[in-house]
Amino acid sequence: MSVVQVIAVKGLPVIKKGDDLAMLIIRAAAKQKTPIRDGDVLVVTHVIASRAEGNTVNLDEVVPSEFAKTIAKQYDKDPALVEIVLRESKSIRRMGDGHLIVETKHGFVCANAGVDQSNVPGGKGRIVAPLPKNPDRTARNIRKGIMKQTGKDVAVIVSDTHGRPLREGEINVAVGVAGLNPIRDRRGEKDLFGYELRIKQTAVGDELASAAELVIGQAKEGIPVAIVRGYKYIKTEKATAKQLIRKRKKDLFI
Repeated sequence: MSVVQVIAVKGLPVIKKGDDLAMLIIRAAAKQKTPIRDGDVLVVTHVIASRAEGNTVNLDEVVPSEFAKTIAKQYDKDPALVEIVLRESKSIRRMGDGHLIVETKHGFVCANAGVDQSNVPGGKGRIVAPLPKNPDRTARNIRKGIMKQTGKDVAVIVSDTHGRPLREGEINVAVGVAGLNPIRDRRGEKDLFGYELRIKQTAVGDELASAAELVIGQAKEGIPVAIVRGYKYIKTEKATAKQLIRKRKKDLFI
């Protein structure tokens, strides 16, 4: 029988700069009697990763550029927030209907460059958390810490919430990965009736991140980490979430 479990890791403290996320996750998982096992996938929200790395910004200390002020006025946004979004971006893909869709310096296309105003303590929306500077490295560091302290071989995903073209609602996606291949390439396999798959590439990194979001939540749940247990992922030491980024020449939507 194939069973995949998604386990919320509860009891984590409010994460601050310098915290050892690996140690805190290990302790919280053990305390709730779901200690980390070989083959687990740990999904960690980018907000706590950025907070632990000290990658937060106080909007009250930001001096917006004239360009940021122009955009903010046109789309009824906070000029300081727009300034941070622009600093985190390498290009603007779309603006309209109050939305600012950009390509981040990492290459992700998303609203507001992934800059998050929710679940950041200390400012009621005035302290924001951009994406980690290098989300893959963040995932690798957390994985390394967990493996060193537990001896368990795990994978780690750093997640963020993104919208989708032509679909309402948001889902969690992988912006950083370590220890697993974020895409399962099934091209060349045969289906039940002998048809050879020619296109099928499953974005398992995003699917695992989305599954974890079912227990992590987005509001006051206070659960920034989940364990996905039982999924047989493809192991690799060369993982990068950039494998999930569609090349611009193939993008039909933006």
